[in-house]
Amino acid sequence: MLRVLLVSPGFHGYHSAISAALSARGHDVATHVYDDHGGLMGRAAFQVRHQLPHKLGAGSLRRLGREETERAASVVEDARPEAVLVVKGDTLGPQFWESLAGLPRVTWLYDELRRTRYSVDVLTGIGPIATYSARDHEAFASAGLDSRHLPLAYDHRLVPSPTGARTHRVSFVGARYPVRARALTHLHDHGVPVVAYGRDWSKHPVDRLRTWRIGAPSIPAERDVSRATAYDVMASSAATLNLHGDQDGFTMRTFEASGVGAVQLVDRTDIEPLYEPGAEVLTFSSQDELLELCRRVALEGSDADGIRVAARRRTLAEHTFDHRVAVLEGAWDTPRQSTS
Repeated sequence: MLRVLLVSPGFHGYHSAISAALSARGHDVATHVYDDHGGLMGRAAFQVRHQLPHKLGAGSLRRLGREETERAASVVEDARPEAVLVVKGDTLGPQFWESLAGLPRVTWLYDELRRTRYSVDVLTGIGPIATYSARDHEAFASAGLDSRHLPLAYDHRLVPSPTGARTHRVSFVGARYPVRARALTHLHDHGVPVVAYGRDWSKHPVDRLRTWRIGAPSIPAERDVSRATAYDVMASSAATLNLHGDQDGFTMRTFEASGVGAVQLVDRTDIEPLYEPGAEVLTFSSQDELLELCRRVALEGSDADGIRVAARRRTLAEHTFDHRVAVLEGAWDTPRQSTS
C-alpha cells in the first residue's frame, strides 16, 4: 500500500472514480482537484478574474496557471506522497513538476497532445506518460518517452438507476461540435426522436450566457446533467450516440454507454479491439448509415437486448477504472527521469 496523491482536473468528477479504484487496490489516496475554484462564489470570481478578460482579449490565463501551480505544489509538500498520479495537468508549471522530484509518478492524458499545452520536450521531462491516443503513444515511443497507450474507462461504482419505461428517444450527452450538430440535425430532420443534453445545446438563457452565444440549435435539448443522470439517460434511451469527430482516442462515453447497458451508436469503425461491432456496439461511417441504424434500433427495437447485455458484460470484464489503475501502477516502477 502506498500514500498516493491524485492530482486531477474536476472534469465531470472522474477523479472520484480514479480515487475509488486506487483505494480498492489498497492505496491511501489523497486527491487535489487543481482547477477547483471553490463553489458558486469561487466560480463567479473565476469568470470575472480570468475567463471574461480572456474572452475580451484583455488578458491571458497565465495568472490562473500560476495560481493553480502554486496550490498544487503546496499540496505535494503537505501530503508527502509516496507516488503521484497526474491526470492531464497541462496548466501546471515547472514549480509543480519540480515538487515531484524523486517521486514515482505517471501522467494520464485524456486529450490528444495537440489539444494540450504540452510539447514532447516537456513530456520527456515529467516522467512516464499514459495516453488515450494510440497515435500519440506511437509518436511518444518513437521520441524515446516512457509511454503506454491506455484507453479511458467506465465507473462501475456509479450504478445507473433509470426510472420508468425505456423511451423511444435517441440520446446524446456531450459538448456541441459542428460534426455532432450536423449528425443530430440530420436525424431530427428525418423524424428520429433525438434529444441532446448539455449547456452547448440548451435553449435556457443561463446556458446561453455561460456559453457566450445568442442562438440555440433547433433539435430538442435539455440542460447539463450530472454524470449519474447521464448514465440513467443512456440506459433508458432506445439508443445513445457516441460522436467523436476529430479524435483518435476513444471518448469516456465509449465505455460508459456500453457499461450502463445502452445500445451505443458510434462513429468509429476501428473500435474492434475494444468492442465487437454488431454484437456489442453498432458502428457507422455516414449520416445515412446512422439514420438507418436509428430506424432499425430506436424505432423497431431490432437486436437491442442482446447488444445491451453483451456490451455491459464486456465492459465490466475489461474496461473499468480498476483495470486502468492496474496499468498505471506499473508505471510507478519504471526509472524516473529528471524534471525540467
